Amino acid sequence: MTQVLDEVVETAEDTQKGKFLTFSVGRESYGIEIKFVTEIIGIQDITEVPELPNYVKGIINLRGKIIPVIDVRLRFKKDAKHYNDRTCIVVIDIKEISVGLIVDNVAEVISIEDSNIVPPPDIKTGFHNRYVRGIGKVGNEVKLLLDCNKLLNDNDDELDSLNTIETTNY
Repeated sequence: MTQVLDEVVETAEDTQKGKFLTFSVGRESYGIEIKFVTEIIGIQDITEVPELPNYVKGIINLRGKIIPVIDVRLRFKKDAKHYNDRTCIVVIDIKEISVGLIVDNVAEVISIEDSNIVPPPDIKTGFHNRYVRGIGKVGNEVKLLLDCNKLLNDNDDELDSLNTIETTNY
């Protein structure tokens, strides 16, 4: 039975390999591995929680599950923008924590072959972005592929604060 379950999980991972959900924040296009995405919802009322970093907008109640919400625009040190009907919350699961990522808009799910993904430029060139794990070449465009682990935390204290928020199911 365990072997069959392992094969099903492996097959599911194979079908998700190389697939990325793309979205925009400002003029840039980003992608995150589809295996982390659980759902995409429209913007909704967010309850503020005191003493969190400014990019953590607060929490939402998603079908009885309390989920912290991060504004990706603020996380990337961009100017705040008023949310509109195109603004979405991408719910991801990472390290057994569900987190909502507020993005300007969601584009599509695309496939990018490993051969079309290059590492970010070397730090010696002056380029350094701790959140970008690779650059995907899609036709004449590029997609900045994010590292979800680094997006959620620069240090363990932040992950702990998100983890404590996301402990209650109603």
